[in-house]
Amino acid sequence: MTSLKDRVAIVTGASRGIGLGIAKELTERGAKVCITARKPEALEEAATSLGGPDNAIFVPGKADDTDHQDEAIARTLEAFGRVDMLVNNTGINPVFGPTVDIDMGAAAKILAVNVLAPLSWTRKARDAWMGEHGGSIVNVSSIAGLRASPGIGLYGVSKAALIRLTMELAVDLGPDIRVNAVAPAIVKTKFAGALIQDNEEAIAQAYPLKRLGVPADIANAVVFLLSAEASWITGQTIVLDGGVSLGGGL
Repeated sequence: MTSLKDRVAIVTGASRGIGLGIAKELTERGAKVCITARKPEALEEAATSLGGPDNAIFVPGKADDTDHQDEAIARTLEAFGRVDMLVNNTGINPVFGPTVDIDMGAAAKILAVNVLAPLSWTRKARDAWMGEHGGSIVNVSSIAGLRASPGIGLYGVSKAALIRLTMELAVDLGPDIRVNAVAPAIVKTKFAGALIQDNEEAIAQAYPLKRLGVPADIANAVVFLLSAEASWITGQTIVLDGGVSLGGGL
């Protein structure tokens, strides 16, 4: 793939899991990154693993906090002078059960973090740099946004909305800013722990590739979409699921 030297990215929700995997792939290809998440200690450790302040800075905060968004973008510009790429990776799913019975406060929070925050991050990145200089954005959705997902239904609703938001933003922001998404199935991270528990091997048998995903599987696709090699791709969602959706699984 094309080198990302002299390019700068913000990756939200990147203290661990998929987000950290994406940040790692970006830095390995020469990019500088700003990573965000809620917990400062975990973020600092992640940034150190990415090569420290010459390669990676970290800004703790809540993804749906607009003041945090402003701070992260401002500090990225201060440290690296530009913001070429944005990965809206942060996602939450604090409840499990029938969608019809979900606590309305929890539902509002899921939509705020999983849908409205990516919209706000995108707007701010456009206003701060990309609107004048161009850029590329990738939203991390889920195959839960493409089919019914019993038990995590509102999460699926939010990820479906993120897929549609990706389309709308691609139209609004072209030709200078590209916006795409990825829709992973189960990836072996702490976030997916409740789904996997002690049943990973049995779950993986439903996948034609006979394994669950790992963060690198998602990172490789995200970095491709961010790169110039995807320069004629916008408004698309790439399904990354080891083939499981071919049989209707999660």
